[in-house]
Amino acid sequence: MTEDSGRAPHTGAHWYDADAGPLVRPYAMTGGRTKPGPSNVRFDLIALVVVDDAPGTAEEALLGPEHRALLSLCRSETQSVAELAADADLPVGVVRVLLGDLLEAGHVRVSGPVPPAQLPDERILREVIDGLRAL
Repeated sequence: MTEDSGRAPHTGAHWYDADAGPLVRPYAMTGGRTKPGPSNVRFDLIALVVVDDAPGTAEEALLGPEHRALLSLCRSETQSVAELAADADLPVGVVRVLLGDLLEAGHVRVSGPVPPAQLPDERILREVIDGLRAL
């Protein structure tokens, strides 16, 4: 080991170490694609994903390991796209492309994010405050 780096020197064909990260690059997981499916669906980070029609054992064997990992995570509970990316330890862009594949195959259902609640009218808030002060 060298004194300054604390790591073993590079020897032979084993040049990578635990800090090198995944050896499969994101573009290899998506087949070089950057957009989800032929319909180019755009998934919000907070869109909810749930397994709709789980593939059979034979059909699931044809899916890639990343597809299977996403299905497995969605089976346990409904998750957002951001949660899936974090739990699967994959970049969000990759998860979006893989979800597009699963959506096209009919394995998952994606619901848009719930719109934020509209704020009450200021007049109503003033009436509530005045009512509380009157107590």
